[in-house]
Amino acid sequence: MYQLEEKIYFYYFIVVAMLFLAYFLFSLWRKRKQKLFSNPNLLERLSPESSPFKSFFKTLMVALALSFLIIALVNPKMGTKLKTIKKDGVDVVFALDVSKSMLAEDIGPNRLEKAKQITSKIIDKLGGDRVGIIIYAGNAYPLLPITTDHAAAKMFLQSANPDMVSSQGTAINEALKLAKSYYDDDDQTNRYLFIISDGEDHQENVSYIANEATKEGIKIYTVGVGTTKGSPIPIKHKGQLIGYKKDREGEVVVTQLNDKTLQKIATDGNGKYINGNSTTKAVDYINDVLLKADKKEFETKQFADFKDQFQWFIALGILFLLLDALMFNKKTKWIQKLNLFNEQKEK
Repeated sequence: MYQLEEKIYFYYFIVVAMLFLAYFLFSLWRKRKQKLFSNPNLLERLSPESSPFKSFFKTLMVALALSFLIIALVNPKMGTKLKTIKKDGVDVVFALDVSKSMLAEDIGPNRLEKAKQITSKIIDKLGGDRVGIIIYAGNAYPLLPITTDHAAAKMFLQSANPDMVSSQGTAINEALKLAKSYYDDDDQTNRYLFIISDGEDHQENVSYIANEATKEGIKIYTVGVGTTKGSPIPIKHKGQLIGYKKDREGEVVVTQLNDKTLQKIATDGNGKYINGNSTTKAVDYINDVLLKADKKEFETKQFADFKDQFQWFIALGILFLLLDALMFNKKTKWIQKLNLFNEQKEK
């Protein structure tokens, strides 16, 4: 496991890239000027020892040296021990609706991206709480099991999309069933499930399953994204709009936020319904709920004793600088003698 202490220094790579590009453009300009001055054969006679490859190679050495020195400034750290530590927190599972209706753009950039924004910002505010992610449409699938690795949770969250599920629909009941088996700590009494959806095309028996979940200590909160006015579902190819989803009669489908269904699920689940169209208000409300929750102590394993590794990159940077300093622009004699390209010497 590793950590990057000062990520801001990665911006210096832009400077290195600009310097390398400047050298390339200068080389092209120099070659054009040389052609105006004389022909290639005469230039070869005037500077027989000059090596264009060596000049490029020396520039590459400097670029590599600067790159390693930049990484040294970032200061990568490696975890040397895997320790069992104790934390206080609750178990939080997000059930994210990834059905096609979530692609509607009645809230920007679209419902699904809004749902991801809310989830990501909540994860940022979690302390020692554990987090898991479920995605669902016509079926429900585990995207990330319960974990304390919040960075991994955000990474998996960004990958969620409608293509990850095999059938369409909004099977909230399937997400509830999966969530019941998702909490792996039998002693954890504070379990929170946040369903983020537009509530469309829900299946029956949701209330019954929600009631059953509350008996296992799961509090269900629903977050609605979308508008009651609704919006068509765009069909895109490589980011370009090519049309809108239509029904069997050829009419454009308009998908609407079904907040009544989400309110009923939250009530049956001993939770609350939250309007998610305002990211800040939704995140603040959920954060307040989790802060007030009774925390339970649990054990988890994580890397500790992170040690600095910048010295290795400084050494590599100095090595490449030395190689550049010790290397001349002249052609290497022993390589010339090998005559790798069967060049004929003039008599």
